[in-house]
Amino acid sequence: MVAGVGPGTGAALSRRFAAGGYRVAMLARDTERLAALEREIDGSRGYGVDVTDAARVKEVLERIHSDMGPARVLVHNAVSGHFGEFLDVGPDILEHTFRTNVLSLLLLGQAVVPHMLAGGGGAIVVTGNTSAWRGSANFAAFAPSKAAQRILAQSMARSLGPKGIHVAYVVIDAVIDVPWTRQAFASKPDEFFARPDAIAETVYLVAHQDRSAWTFEVDLRPFGEKW
Repeated sequence: MVAGVGPGTGAALSRRFAAGGYRVAMLARDTERLAALEREIDGSRGYGVDVTDAARVKEVLERIHSDMGPARVLVHNAVSGHFGEFLDVGPDILEHTFRTNVLSLLLLGQAVVPHMLAGGGGAIVVTGNTSAWRGSANFAAFAPSKAAQRILAQSMARSLGPKGIHVAYVVIDAVIDVPWTRQAFASKPDEFFARPDAIAETVYLVAHQDRSAWTFEVDLRPFGEKW
């Protein structure tokens, strides 16, 4: 199950897990994009849903369970990325980022974990970014939600790990290579960007680690990135 299937990382994640033999349930609000990906990716099905809506999440996940069986892997890639300095951030914007980046992880996790426990285990991988570590001036509406998301994932990992469910957080310290970032950073060379398929490959590997050597947090960045 991949939540937050956009044209970049979410689509790449769906392709990678399908290539690994999975049937992939793809969650997003854009049903046209999901329909196009269904036609492209064998064994995939798209489900239109706002992952911040508790009732709809429950309804859709019950339908996925009926259609495709219980999820063995959940990748949480849903994100809301409002940016602005402290004095410019309205309470509605901050609330929106928390609902998308934090609440949806809680809702999706609580829906899939009972089935994972019944099946003997599973994996939950959350895609995050550098804002989970630090709050830059222009990230007052975004960084608090990503930091909370990381801490929620850590709490989940400590609770669920001993029960056989691997929870991991992937920090993406990069600008992801999608059309709008190419336009926004048109002067940057190819090596400035992180490729979605490369990110997806790491997520796939983390989701399949041997339980004797699980990773909670892994950070990804292009080779030329300063850190």
